[in-house]
Amino acid sequence: MIKIVDYGVGNIQAFMNLFKRIGVSVERAKNKNDFINASKLILPGVGHYDYAMKKLNNSGIRGILEECVLNSKIPILGVCVGMQMLANNSEEGTLPGLGWISATVRAFSKNSNCSKLSLPHMGWNTLNINKSSLLFPEENKKIEQFYFLHSYYFDIKEKENILATSNYGFNFNAVVSSKNVYGVQFHPEKSHKWGEQLLKNFSKI
Repeated sequence: MIKIVDYGVGNIQAFMNLFKRIGVSVERAKNKNDFINASKLILPGVGHYDYAMKKLNNSGIRGILEECVLNSKIPILGVCVGMQMLANNSEEGTLPGLGWISATVRAFSKNSNCSKLSLPHMGWNTLNINKSSLLFPEENKKIEQFYFLHSYYFDIKEKENILATSNYGFNFNAVVSSKNVYGVQFHPEKSHKWGEQLLKNFSKI
């Protein structure tokens, strides 16, 4: 059973609708008991990094979430700000992240390659698959299109954990993984058939 982590942030209903449309069982997880039969987890997120971290910290479910991911090794997919929360920290705020993937979330505005680009990076963009994985079986492939909406990017320390990149002034990390932890910077729930296929692949991990 896929569980969408409901800590008060994220477009949860969109995920619920998509999984039901492709015939995958899905439920919300708002309290500790909701995690009991979880086989996969989705950590959504939108808006400000510190706000999302504060909501998760105050939700009463961070402990059981960490137990599921770190001890039971249940696969989890962080989406957009949910991906950024997987990192150690973010330039958008002061709160520590979950630290499940060694990375720092950095601002596009501080990168000289983006000085003439409008922010946030918003709209459709191509994904460049540079490493095969359970999310993307084929490497060295371009996939169009995924929907992005963000002003910060995931600067990962272990480069072998980069599954795919996209380009906005420079190649930034769009899909990452470390063991049972996965993150995508775009919104698969808004990315039509491409996002649907990615979530279908995740449900089979």
